[in-house]
Amino acid sequence: MASTRTNPIVNLHFLTVLLLLAICLPFGGGQKKKENLLSEKVEQMMEWSSRRSVIRMNGDKFRRFVKAPPRNYSVIVMFTALQPQRQCSVCRQANEEYQVLANSWRYSSAFSNKLFFTVVDYDEGADVFQQLNMNSAPTFMHFPAKGKPKRADTFDLQRIGFASEQLAKWIADRTDVQIRVFRPPNYSGTIALALLVSLVGGLLYLRRNNLEFIYNKTGWAMAALCVVFAMTSGQMWNHIRGPPYAHKNPQNGQVSYIHGSSQAQFVAESHIILLLNAAITMGMVLLNEAATSKGDVGKRRIICLVGLGLVVFFFSFLLSVFRSKYHGYPYSFLIK
Repeated sequence: MASTRTNPIVNLHFLTVLLLLAICLPFGGGQKKKENLLSEKVEQMMEWSSRRSVIRMNGDKFRRFVKAPPRNYSVIVMFTALQPQRQCSVCRQANEEYQVLANSWRYSSAFSNKLFFTVVDYDEGADVFQQLNMNSAPTFMHFPAKGKPKRADTFDLQRIGFASEQLAKWIADRTDVQIRVFRPPNYSGTIALALLVSLVGGLLYLRRNNLEFIYNKTGWAMAALCVVFAMTSGQMWNHIRGPPYAHKNPQNGQVSYIHGSSQAQFVAESHIILLLNAAITMGMVLLNEAATSKGDVGKRRIICLVGLGLVVFFFSFLLSVFRSKYHGYPYSFLIK
């Protein structure tokens, strides 16, 4: 019987092919599995997004669809506390603006599977808050398609406010996705203006035979002071930036009415400043009245003391608010 011998070179080539197949097949299978998983995640996110513009997430969903790879889409997450027992009025206001922004993206012609809007409520995902060491709400974060979130991926709500337009600018900066904000029609301003015009017109009609009140200097002075108080207290800044009314810490329930930074303010803070300016002005008016009137000396002395007390006390209060915002300011008076 003749013996058969195989060529050593052929055997070497055969072994090399087997080795390459053994190495490549697991990687090819793993890559295919990764693609299938990514496709399933995108499909699921698109299905949720078709039902509602903002996807609600608990801890498990957040870890699977936002934190865990693979992911080729960006996610905007609002961490909030909307339950009534949390008494977070700022959260409700921010949620309304967030819904407007998400709806603007969902129903725009540029909508795609590259960006999704989600929300994590503290009562549904407290573990997520703990995982991210988050102790305040609302907070907006961007989770990019690749890599971990950077410092700029956390929206500076305290300085900028939470208006939809401001959020859209931040998202465009972080994702290059341009969102044009479409707000539902709001006729409250038009109705209020129409009522005001009607009221003024009716008043002028009823007083058409006696219009001397139009030339009343005191009335015009009071109206001018109201405008000055509104502008100097930051009402226009509130209108432009849309800051929250106040801030409540969800951990300890403490409410802050004065913002700790000189670059931002709360709506309640502008109301406080308005009242302080009004009280100081009233004190100055009383001091002027006491100095210029020719009435009873005792009465003028009382008016002078009351005016001086208003100016001193409320100016001290105003100065303490200023010091709380400008931490390096060294001066104080009565109230620290």
